[in-house]
Amino acid sequence: MSNLYEVLRRPLITEKSNYQMGKLVQYAFEVQNDATKIQIKEAVESLFDVDVVRVNTIKVPAKSSRNMRNRRAKIRSAAYKKALITLAEGQTIDVFEGVK
Repeated sequence: MSNLYEVLRRPLITEKSNYQMGKLVQYAFEVQNDATKIQIKEAVESLFDVDVVRVNTIKVPAKSSRNMRNRRAKIRSAAYKKALITLAEGQTIDVFEGVK
């Protein structure tokens, strides 16, 4: 790991993550495959100026499917690592919030 900006790749915005943001105060990020929970916690705390209570990580496996026209062609999506960040009560990350 060379710096904090390389640990977090992008935020994950889905219906489930929107629910988790509102009710559970959890935010989802795609992170580097070799990032540890401590590195992820330090990156989020320093970049967004929040208090992280818990970090859960999940390795999402690669998925393969077939093309509908040519049944032999295989399409493969890459595997990635996902991190669920739980913040302290009453804190939010402004990047995820909509227009107020």
